[in-house]
Amino acid sequence: MSKHPAFACEACGRHAPQWSGRCADCGAWGQIREREPEPKRPRAASHSAVPLLDPSATEPARLSTGLPDLDRVLGGGLVPGSVVLLAGPPGIGKSTLLLQWLAAMAAAGRPGLVASGEESRAQVAARARRIGIAADAVSFAPGRDLHGVLAAARAERPAVLAVDSIQTLRDPEATTQPGGVSQVRGCVDALVELAKTDDTTVVVSGHVTKEGDLAGPRALEHAVDVVLAFEGDPRSGLRIVSGGKNRFGAEGETAWFEMGPAGLSPIDPAELLCSGERHPGAAVALPLAGRRALAVEIQALVGADDGPSRRQVTGLDLRRFQQVAAVLERSIGLPLGRSELFGAVGGGIKVDDPAGDLAVAAALASAATGEAPPEGAAFVGEIALTGQVRPAAAMEQRVAAARGAGCSTVFAPERAGPLDGLRVVTVGHLSEALGWALPPAGTVRRRRAS
Repeated sequence: MSKHPAFACEACGRHAPQWSGRCADCGAWGQIREREPEPKRPRAASHSAVPLLDPSATEPARLSTGLPDLDRVLGGGLVPGSVVLLAGPPGIGKSTLLLQWLAAMAAAGRPGLVASGEESRAQVAARARRIGIAADAVSFAPGRDLHGVLAAARAERPAVLAVDSIQTLRDPEATTQPGGVSQVRGCVDALVELAKTDDTTVVVSGHVTKEGDLAGPRALEHAVDVVLAFEGDPRSGLRIVSGGKNRFGAEGETAWFEMGPAGLSPIDPAELLCSGERHPGAAVALPLAGRRALAVEIQALVGADDGPSRRQVTGLDLRRFQQVAAVLERSIGLPLGRSELFGAVGGGIKVDDPAGDLAVAAALASAATGEAPPEGAAFVGEIALTGQVRPAAAMEQRVAAARGAGCSTVFAPERAGPLDGLRVVTVGHLSEALGWALPPAGTVRRRRAS
């Protein structure tokens, strides 16, 4: 009897001793496949140990991508011999970003090679012409056969190899379907070996599902050095590159682009995320995006009191939104329990910073009472279940973002400097932060009739 299970789920990788129609772990139907026996590998030759640190070694020089915002997300540029995963939903613009990325590096004297398994050479060339890239800026190789891609990379010796996408790349020696767990792991392992042995930087694109998984399993993240998430609303031109795992730099940095006829253009998101207008139901938050803070407009809508208690959000964490609404009702008597509550973030981005709680509370209080927040006000602070407002990290960056957005007052649980004319209202409880929405007696105003 074999010592290893003979079957495995292509969706989650779970091993099974026999075939079944449905995976017991992930619940996927029709994904159980027979595993190929692993060939016996020759025993590796023994190597002597060496000191970990070499006094004569220096830090490897970073390779600039030609896109300053992307360099910042990567931690200062690409590290030679690293493997980068660019993950995003289909149609978001990953192929366009890769092409512009390699063209910008080629203009600086660092040639690139695109191995595309999704488009033909003519299709990639048509995109290059449409976005204004020179015909000889980037080399092309078919990207469906793993051994062909490796041979082309070793022959061309590019500074960067872009594989678009990993789900279309296959090893012909394996019998499993492209995009499955076995194929993805085998192909990525071969690309990692190429990067480490030939000192070639490899950038791999991968499609994600609606749940955020990389074509089912997260089989790539553990093997690569850097993970970049490429997000945005396909109906708009806004695109965001955010750094996740990064072995060579800080995580959480973001770069903003706008998709147009000529490709992706870097933009400053300040004007898109904060309108600067004062009206009921909107409050300015100062969340962190990596080491940078942004001024973002939080919007809220409170429906009829006699309607169903529905809660719906866009760009906010639903559980935190519900928690803030419950604390508002408990701490300051805002009657929201039987109301329909809706929340959204201006600009279509996602805000998951707990320090945005106070802005969510301000937007809900403003929508419920019809009183707009004070002119030029921004809100920072995490709300506890007791109604206390907790301090937030990186207040200097948040204050700078408020100043850049034209705010004059920041409601926060602590002061931060330098203020340079910005007024900070120190608050310790929701009642102190939302006094502008409550009458002196402490009873809540009713919403103004529309």
